[in-house]
Amino acid sequence: MNITLIGPSYPWRGGIAHHTSLLAHHLRKSHNVEIVTFSRQYPSLLFPGRSQYEAGERGPAPPALQWIDSLNPLNWVTVGLRLRKKSPDLIIFAYALPFFGPCYGTIAAVARWRRTTRSVFLCHNVVPHEARFGDRMFTRFAFAFADGFVVQSETVRNDLLQFRPGAKYTVAPHPLYEMFGEPIDKEEARRALSISSKRVILFFGYVREYKGLMVLLRAMASLEDVMLLVVGEFYDEEMKYRRLIDNLQIGDRVRITNEYVPNDLLPRYFSAADAVVLPYLSATQSGIVQIAYNFGKPVIASRIGGLAEVVVDEETGFLVAPNDPDALAGAIKRFYSGECEPSFVKNISIVRQQYSWTRMVQAIGDLARDI
Repeated sequence: MNITLIGPSYPWRGGIAHHTSLLAHHLRKSHNVEIVTFSRQYPSLLFPGRSQYEAGERGPAPPALQWIDSLNPLNWVTVGLRLRKKSPDLIIFAYALPFFGPCYGTIAAVARWRRTTRSVFLCHNVVPHEARFGDRMFTRFAFAFADGFVVQSETVRNDLLQFRPGAKYTVAPHPLYEMFGEPIDKEEARRALSISSKRVILFFGYVREYKGLMVLLRAMASLEDVMLLVVGEFYDEEMKYRRLIDNLQIGDRVRITNEYVPNDLLPRYFSAADAVVLPYLSATQSGIVQIAYNFGKPVIASRIGGLAEVVVDEETGFLVAPNDPDALAGAIKRFYSGECEPSFVKNISIVRQQYSWTRMVQAIGDLARDI
C-alpha cells in the first residue's frame, strides 16, 4: 500500500513523535510510507514546556514533510488537496489530543472526497486526561471523517465506542519503544548519575497533576532506604512538589531532574532503577510502561485504565489502588522485601513479545483490507 502517516514526528519531541517514527520505520518494511508532520505544532503561548523540539537524533524514521500548520484552516485545506493529488491508499492520523481534531478532520475530509483513499485514526487517547472546552466537539468532528480506528488498549476502545458506536476498529497493544537501545549495567548507570543508593525507583515523563507524583512523594515518607528519581519536564508548578518534599523531610531521598531527557541519555535513568513507578490518578495507557519493558524493568502502577491491561499484577510488577500513598508504599516495600526483581524481569522477557511492531503493522493491514 501507499501510506501517508500524519502526526508529530522528528524534529518534534515526545512519546507520540517517537511512536510515529517507529511505526513509519516498520510499515516501510512492507509498504510505501511517507510522514507528513507539522510546520507549527502548538502555539508557543499554549505550550507548557521549554521547547517542542527534539534535542537528540532523528532515529529510524524517514524524513518528514513539514506541511501542517495546526492553527491555519486554509493550510489544512491545502494539505488535504496535496494528499488528494498523491491519492495514497491509506492515511493514518496519530490522534492524541482534541486540539488537532479540526485540523485532522479537515485534512481527512478533503483528501478522501471522491477518492479511494481511506483514513484510519490511531488513537493514543480519545478522551484527554485534562478536559478543556470543545474537546468532545473537536473529537466528534475528526472522527466523522475516519473509516477505521486503531486503539492500543481496551480502555481507549471503550472511549472510542462512546463517540462512534459501531465503528470499525482493531485493538493492537502499544509496542515497545525499541529506539532507545539496550539496557546498560545497573551499577555503571548509577555511577554515571552519581547515585550511591542501593534501592532506586524511577518516576519518568512529563510531570502533570494526573500522573500522581504527589501520591508517590507521600509514599516516600515511609520508604527510608529508597531513593526516588523524578525525571521529566514539569508541566505543572514545580514548587508545590518541592514544598511537599520539604514538609515530608525527604529531600535527601528525592532527586528531581526537571528537563526533557534526550534519547541518548534516557537508558541511564531506566538502567539505574530497580523499578518504574506510575502512580497515575487517571490513565488510558502509558508509553512509559513500554519503555520500562524495553529495559526489562518492573512497573509499580495504579490499577487504572490501560495500565492494568499491561502491568501483570505480581508477575511484571504490582498494581495498587490510585491515590493511596500507603498502598503504594506497601507495594514498593513488598517489591524489595520479597526480592521480586529477578522473577519480574524474567516474566517481562516473556510478555514483552506481545508488544511487537510486527503485530501493530499486521493489525493496520487487516483493518485497511476490511475498510
